[in-house]
Amino acid sequence: MGLPVAYVTFADPDGHDDERETALAAWAAAGIEGRAVRWDDPAADWAAYEAAVVRSTWDYVERRAEFLAWAHRAAERTRLLNPAPVIERNTDKTYLRDLTAPIVPTHWTETGLPVWDEYVVKPSISAGARDTIRTRDRGEAERHAGMLRAHGRTPMIQPYLDMVEAEGETSLLFFNRRFSHAVRRSAMLAGGATAADNAVSTPRDPAPDQLELAESVLAGVEGDLLYARVDLVRLAGGAPALIELELTEPYLYLSSSPEAPANLARALRELLGQRVELPPSTGMTAPVR
Repeated sequence: MGLPVAYVTFADPDGHDDERETALAAWAAAGIEGRAVRWDDPAADWAAYEAAVVRSTWDYVERRAEFLAWAHRAAERTRLLNPAPVIERNTDKTYLRDLTAPIVPTHWTETGLPVWDEYVVKPSISAGARDTIRTRDRGEAERHAGMLRAHGRTPMIQPYLDMVEAEGETSLLFFNRRFSHAVRRSAMLAGGATAADNAVSTPRDPAPDQLELAESVLAGVEGDLLYARVDLVRLAGGAPALIELELTEPYLYLSSSPEAPANLARALRELLGQRVELPPSTGMTAPVR
């Protein structure tokens, strides 16, 4: 029997989480007995696990208060990864206002919008481009932002960056704060298409300035981070900027790198205080941090 660890998910009849089996297989190879458990399962005994790893909890957006209450309860009974305070802050994108790193220009109210060629308007608590619009009409941008505010949500208004269509977003994945791999993600709202239409990614080697910025962003976050996804774009002048820091339930693009699943498993073992033997082909042993 391996170390029992909960892979925290949600009721997903359509099987959207196509990374679960890959992750669980890598965990098993590292001596971790991963079990998929719904975060809202009233029968779940979180104390029975060495840790609970928040993964595909993709229904939290409409139930955030309930989800955060669960996270804090679970953290009293087991090791929650990522930790509850990190999850609480990261599930509201207003965290971007607290960062010193360069971010995509963002306007936080429905009035006094800057004059931009094109606008992207979204709520600060959302996932998968939900309730997000792209428009050249400043009035429409103001109205959508006002509608979000009227429903008790904080609007975010950003310029649409043409560079995103040319270069895409670069997502850098870190496990236990160690860089693992990166992907190029195509523009989610290119040509007026939906997020699902443009959910395309390819492996990418990040440029030195992108890696430097990602590491700088993570250095400003306290606490254990089993995983982190740093999403970057380039501004018109070419400098990288943060578009989002995903620390709660990001897609990890495990299939984009042969080493990624093992990197995740190794990081989990490290955080659980276990020495990790790498595959024989590497001839190395990863020390526990």
